[in-house]
Amino acid sequence: MRPVALGLRANWRQFTLLVVVNGFVGAMVGLERAVLPVIASQDFRIASTTVILSFIAAFGLAKALTNLASGWFADRYARRAALLAGWLVALPVPLLILFAQHWWWIVVANVLLGVNQGLAWSMTVIMKIDLAGPRRRGLAMGLNEFAGYLAVAGAGVLSGITASQLGLRAGTAYPGLFIAVTGLGLSWFVRDTASHVHLESSGNVGSPTGQRVSLMEVLTRSLWRDAGLFSLSQAGLINNLNDGLAWGVFPLLFTGSGLGLREMSVLAAVYPACWGIAQLATGPLSDRWGRKRPIVSGMLLQGVALIAVPMVHTVTAWTGALVALGVGTALVYPTLLAAVGDLAHPTWRGLAVGVYRLWRDLGYVAGALLAGVLTDTLGTAAAIDIIGVLTVASGVVVAIRLEEPHTRWREATKGLPH
Repeated sequence: MRPVALGLRANWRQFTLLVVVNGFVGAMVGLERAVLPVIASQDFRIASTTVILSFIAAFGLAKALTNLASGWFADRYARRAALLAGWLVALPVPLLILFAQHWWWIVVANVLLGVNQGLAWSMTVIMKIDLAGPRRRGLAMGLNEFAGYLAVAGAGVLSGITASQLGLRAGTAYPGLFIAVTGLGLSWFVRDTASHVHLESSGNVGSPTGQRVSLMEVLTRSLWRDAGLFSLSQAGLINNLNDGLAWGVFPLLFTGSGLGLREMSVLAAVYPACWGIAQLATGPLSDRWGRKRPIVSGMLLQGVALIAVPMVHTVTAWTGALVALGVGTALVYPTLLAAVGDLAHPTWRGLAVGVYRLWRDLGYVAGALLAGVLTDTLGTAAAIDIIGVLTVASGVVVAIRLEEPHTRWREATKGLPH
């Protein structure tokens, strides 16, 4: 048996497999991004934006709570078991969408999808952090999020094309079944990373951060007391709040402006595609620049891009705004995960990632509710502008409160095998 070592080179086979698996995790949710709001308005004749966005709120709440449970489970039991469980939960989702008789069937499907994402995506994140070690954590998260969100974009385009040929629901459900079965099969070959956690922990014996901490302790730190965890958690929440807006409102905005289903699905995919591809650069960039600068600049760029979307009215101009939104999100997304990994000791890393992802994915709930209410009362443009301003404010909070966490584990783990 090979000796256990930290680092991407030493663990490239398992790391590559986890990257591929996360591509399938992202594709599972990407199938819905362009089509489900249209299914709500056309198949179920739902007029209220708030009701339409209920599926995003259900998805976000289920994912947020599952993130928390999966982080706890991962630290105490096994990462691989949680990954496999996530794919088993995904199997009924396409069937519920295909055979739905009422809108609440779609909401239930998205609860299951949220559980799938909370288990499967969380485990790919935690296991990659375990394998990579502290020196290349940003690169590891960039690759992870690149695979996931490029797959989100690709599956969104695929569902738009297949929906135009097979119908809205069949065009989502049939690719979904293939993705869920394949993801489960690939995940069977993933090995657990408990030995890597033990190795990294061994270099930090005696560190107070290595003591076992409770769920309530980490939650309390993230609420305010720990400036680092608070800054990262609120930025994650606001990031997914505006992603929930983009997921639910942008397809309605584009179809309401006269775009066809194919054209709208391609346009809706620009943002996650740029988000996914740019993370190949922004993840490793944070290993060199540190975490704070990319997070602050990314939040500010997202806010400005959101405010620009309702100000323009052509496909070219929308594309430019969505590219900027994707680049801004790419600066933030993998860097936040890497920063959480920097702040947390390996013995409670899963819990810290779970708590961070709890707050981050509650942003989907907040985004769906806030965007729905604001759109129904003030109009689409005002809803987008208000959430853009909140995004800028979040970046200011990070600039004021976050101290650079990047160098902590690089110093603490000197001498461990890489």
